[in-house]
Amino acid sequence: MRRKSHIPVLLIGTLVVLLLFFNEETSVKLNMEYQNRINELQKEIKLNQDSAAYYRARREAIEHGTADLEHVAREQFHMQRPTEDVYLIKD
Repeated sequence: MRRKSHIPVLLIGTLVVLLLFFNEETSVKLNMEYQNRINELQKEIKLNQDSAAYYRARREAIEHGTADLEHVAREQFHMQRPTEDVYLIKD
């Protein structure tokens, strides 16, 4: 019986692992940076979806109700009724 050597397999395996760690395109460090960036962007998407839902609901409330429309007109556009006084306080 002939004795088989595992040295070539180990050398090839070591070479592949070293290429994965030190190759610029497939490095583990680069993949970790990409994953962190993906996580940040997913958090930002969730935040933007929440604010979009808030503004969508507010727009629909304004379109279907006069009380909400009056509230927005008074606060954001500084409108007033003819018989009332409005005071703006600025820092």
